[in-house]
Amino acid sequence: MTFKNRIINPAPPNLPLGPNEYERRYQDQFANILRLYFNQLQNALAEITGNAGGKYLAFPYGAFSDFADQTTTINTATLMGLSVTDFSNEVSLQTGSKITVANAGVYNLQFSVQLQNLDNAPQDVFIWLKQNGTDITGSTGLVGMPARKSAGVPFHDIKGWNYFLSMNANDYVQIYWSTTSVDVTIQTYAASGTPTKPSTASVVATLSFVSALPT
Repeated sequence: MTFKNRIINPAPPNLPLGPNEYERRYQDQFANILRLYFNQLQNALAEITGNAGGKYLAFPYGAFSDFADQTTTINTATLMGLSVTDFSNEVSLQTGSKITVANAGVYNLQFSVQLQNLDNAPQDVFIWLKQNGTDITGSTGLVGMPARKSAGVPFHDIKGWNYFLSMNANDYVQIYWSTTSVDVTIQTYAASGTPTKPSTASVVATLSFVSALPT
């Protein structure tokens, strides 16, 4: 992947071999080569440490979404599907649910889910995370979904939160959910008018690099 606003990394200079005896011309050439190299380094560091230095840095990240309705059976652990890669740099989507990192680090996972309840009674939804297939302790969120508004008119809500994750290279994280009624679903909605509005993704998830792993 090619990024704009990248600082050129100066190559180490090819220094000439010195003569057996002192020679002014050689010393001047040697000093000029080093001066040019150190000037390039100084310019690069000045850009990075300036007020807008962050624009030159590319961190690992990934943004993914899904545009399909997702259903489950009662009280059953179910994967949330992701099918679209919106942005990706060293973070990729594998097998439709595994958000996978190429580099070790602390990452911030953020996601939102468009929920719908068509049942005539309130229902619960549980959402949690697994890393490399293992439940992450403390990651479960409990969402209460009110009953439908009226016959055939569901209750809608969007829920989202974020977690910090410590991940090694090639680790992956997945989002799971379960519900107390088959009438609770994860929905996508088409674009609509009055006023004109774009479509709604059923699931949106991003994973952003925060820091190297602590030692």
